[in-house]
Amino acid sequence: MKGAVAQVRSYERSVQLLLVNQFTINLGFYMLMPYLAQHLSGTLGLAGWLVGLVLGVRNFSQQGMFLVGGTLADRFGYKPLIVAGCLLRTAGFATLGLVDSVPALLAASAATGFAGALFNPAVRAYLAADTGERRVEAFALFNVFYQAGILLGPLVGMLLTGVDFKVTCLISAAIFALLSIVQIRALPSRRADDGASKDTEARETVWSQWRGVLANRAFLLFSTAMIGSYVLSFQVYLALPLEVRRLGGEGQFGTVAVALLFAASGLTTILGQTRVTAWCKEYLAPGQALAWGLLIMGAAFVPLLAATASPVPDGGIGRGLLAAVPPVLAALLLALGTMIAYPFEMDTIVRLSGDRLVATHYGLYNTICGVGITLGNLLTGAALDAARAAGMSALPWLALLALGVACSAALYGLQRAGRLTRPEPARAQPAATA
Repeated sequence: MKGAVAQVRSYERSVQLLLVNQFTINLGFYMLMPYLAQHLSGTLGLAGWLVGLVLGVRNFSQQGMFLVGGTLADRFGYKPLIVAGCLLRTAGFATLGLVDSVPALLAASAATGFAGALFNPAVRAYLAADTGERRVEAFALFNVFYQAGILLGPLVGMLLTGVDFKVTCLISAAIFALLSIVQIRALPSRRADDGASKDTEARETVWSQWRGVLANRAFLLFSTAMIGSYVLSFQVYLALPLEVRRLGGEGQFGTVAVALLFAASGLTTILGQTRVTAWCKEYLAPGQALAWGLLIMGAAFVPLLAATASPVPDGGIGRGLLAAVPPVLAALLLALGTMIAYPFEMDTIVRLSGDRLVATHYGLYNTICGVGITLGNLLTGAALDAARAAGMSALPWLALLALGVACSAALYGLQRAGRLTRPEPARAQPAATA
């Protein structure tokens, strides 16, 4: 951990602030969102379909608008979009705690989603721009701060929601308001430097820029291959908790075991990310690291697959171990695979963009992967239901293993074909301007 702190200090102020910002963004988000569904269905008494609609609007307004957010960041600069996203989330989270009408809840949910679409591509493009050749290591640190926010947020939210969910919403909104003020005062302004003349940039329309990005075949192939990493990693929130509760029950044991899943994943990343990235950068090419990361993420479901060959004990410590150990092992392997792949994934997007319209590329990438997550989770849920109905408990784990192997093979093929190593244009790295 001391090494990570030393690395953070070695970067300039803008990078340090972006890392702290991401921790704070995730802290504020995850202290509220895990408890929103219960507030909507319990406190407000909304029907199940309305709860799903409110949550779905948030997800759609974020995933569907990433490309717009990235394009705006490339047009108007990274800082304005980061600040605007945080201000919009301030308003959205405060509204969620203060209103009870469905139209107002839908508007607030849409605002919180669109806020993420505004600042997510801008933050990543800004980080890539200000770290230059050190961006792989910078994105490793970014993942440490990202996971720390995910790990701490629900714990803080649990304590606040125990008092009143309105308190959770207002404190989360206050966090984003404070974050907005800090960024307005301390974050240097930063614009995309595409290497094109200002006249050319002014003449180029958004549609022509989008056509150019969509014509980048290597980028689209890479984005499609990386969908698997997001589908697989998301199973920490979907398939693994369901498996724990299927075997361990809905009582205290199941709750503790699910919490252990999240803790194992988050702590492993916080403690090991920078060391894993340093080793991979020394011994592996970027494409090799991506392929190995996806392969390990697929292999994460082997312990669950092996467990299906064992008879399920009726109860006692044997059933408890079967319910907890394979899912925790899977969570650890998913974390390891993500640690290997993530920094090189973020770096590869910049390389494939040719260092031009970087935020737009990040935006489209997030949209592609977001759609993939939705479809992947629908198929995973269907596989889980089919497996239970047919008594074929190995089916979902086989499918997820196959997905990891297929995506790993696709990335290896792209690496062998030279499609992941497009050279970046040579240019001087501009300094951030206050």
